[in-house]
Amino acid sequence: MAASKPVEPQSGTGLPRWQVALMVGAPILIGAGAVYLWNRSREKSKKGKRNGERETPEGSASPVSKPEKPDGDPEEMNPLDRAQAAKNKGNKYFKAAKYEQAIQCYSEAISRCPTEQKGDLSTFYQNRAAAFEQQQKWQEVVDDCTQALELNPRYIKALFRRAKAQERLDNKKQCLEDVTAVCILEAFQNQQSMLLADKVLKLLGKEKAKEKYKNREPLMPSPQFIKSYFSSFTDDIISQPLLKGEKADEDKDKEGETAEVKESSGYLKAKQFMEEENYDKIISECTKEIETRGKYAAEALLLRATFNLLIGNATAAKPDLDQVINMQEASVKLRANALIKRGSMYMQQQQPMLSTQDFNMAADIDSQNADVYHHRGQLKILLDQVEEAVGDFDKCIVLRPDSALAQAQKCFALYRQAYTGNNPSQVQTAMDGFEDVIKRFPKCAEGYALYAQALTDQQHFGKANEMYNKCIDLEPDNATTYVHKGLLQLQWKQDLDKGLDLISKAIEIDNKCDFAYETMGTIEVQRGNLDKAIDMFNKAINLAKSEMEMAHLYSLCDAAYAQTEVAKKYGLKPPTL
Repeated sequence: MAASKPVEPQSGTGLPRWQVALMVGAPILIGAGAVYLWNRSREKSKKGKRNGERETPEGSASPVSKPEKPDGDPEEMNPLDRAQAAKNKGNKYFKAAKYEQAIQCYSEAISRCPTEQKGDLSTFYQNRAAAFEQQQKWQEVVDDCTQALELNPRYIKALFRRAKAQERLDNKKQCLEDVTAVCILEAFQNQQSMLLADKVLKLLGKEKAKEKYKNREPLMPSPQFIKSYFSSFTDDIISQPLLKGEKADEDKDKEGETAEVKESSGYLKAKQFMEEENYDKIISECTKEIETRGKYAAEALLLRATFNLLIGNATAAKPDLDQVINMQEASVKLRANALIKRGSMYMQQQQPMLSTQDFNMAADIDSQNADVYHHRGQLKILLDQVEEAVGDFDKCIVLRPDSALAQAQKCFALYRQAYTGNNPSQVQTAMDGFEDVIKRFPKCAEGYALYAQALTDQQHFGKANEMYNKCIDLEPDNATTYVHKGLLQLQWKQDLDKGLDLISKAIEIDNKCDFAYETMGTIEVQRGNLDKAIDMFNKAINLAKSEMEMAHLYSLCDAAYAQTEVAKKYGLKPPTL
């Protein structure tokens, strides 16, 4: 599984791309990767981050506040002065939590204000919206904010207040457009608006992914992806090569009798198709074995479930996995393997408790199975339980000292723990561990890939580039390595052309590499090519292997689409490369 997508401990409602987040310097919220640019502009700014609530009500929509006139003799006051006096009175009621009286005063201010005084009039509408907000009259909030924005289109308070009201009304699309405009106007320096954008993007992504994933057409991934997947198992019976006497061209079984394998055993034919990388025929051949109740029915159930998982059809995979797990006559190795795969499926579905239960059950029934500890270690990393992950990798290594993958992933777990804990000495120990791994296992592409990610974090870009080159030498058909190397060029040399060339090469090698399309879309957002970014995200969505991954991609796509709508409506665009 060399140069696979980095994993990230579970946080909140999703699993963010840890490595990409580190690359840009902050969690990805809105704009699909443009955070790098926003942070860069933030470093140049001397303004601090504003995290507090916006004060309400206010005196003026203008950036420069004007001194408020005292309440004078109404007969000596002009219409604007009278309107201001009514507004001032409303502010006092507002601060006293007398919202109905405040609304009446703001309404008076609106009626008295000359129509040409657009700035003041927009303030009165916004203040009345603030009072309606306290009464939870969300539609009235939207209506008054809309009036304020018609008078002052870039009025941040009105935009954000309307965004919050739209969220309450479950108008997510309208909420996202408003909060996107706020984020851009504020140069992405207000945490409140960014958190709201993130929240709405996740909700929209989940809604769309749920519907799309339910109706998606299953898609077989690339041969490289499938081979990488099976390479992560050492005790997986169904992925082992056919033994002598099992192949379709053999005419004797081990007892010396004629074996009509080619005609009768769908499972053995499926295994032969695996060796030939003719993956599209495997599920149908397994079904034949299962329906005829052949002697390899348990193996066929597990193999069919595995390929259903690979094509993203967890609904079809689960009954087969359940059946194998509960099949007492099946070998322990088969049942443990089914538990590992069902546990991994649960983790993809964001059900960590069920996932943990399955892995623990696998360890109980097959305590000497190295795969259990290897894959449970990966689960523990996702759950940010690094010490437990290291313990599982150690158990795997004791059982399989030649497991280069477990050795590399243990180093990565230790590195992650040291890096996030800001412990330089332990970071160096982990880096030394990577050197030892690649020295002892020079053919393990994953070792170089994980080491390269750690080197990139430490800004040792030249050496990281060397590690990615070694990955490519070992696995020239692994598209994700080219994507990581392309991202490295952007961070290291700000070489956009070279970075894009490498990611395009990834797509050329594997046109089913969703990670490449996602990354390309992220870069196109940074370049301001929003339409192209949306196209890339949509391609990634169609290739997503889980509903959770699809929801993440929809969030990126919706963020880009919201920016196109804001650009049309307000003429606002975030910084570009």
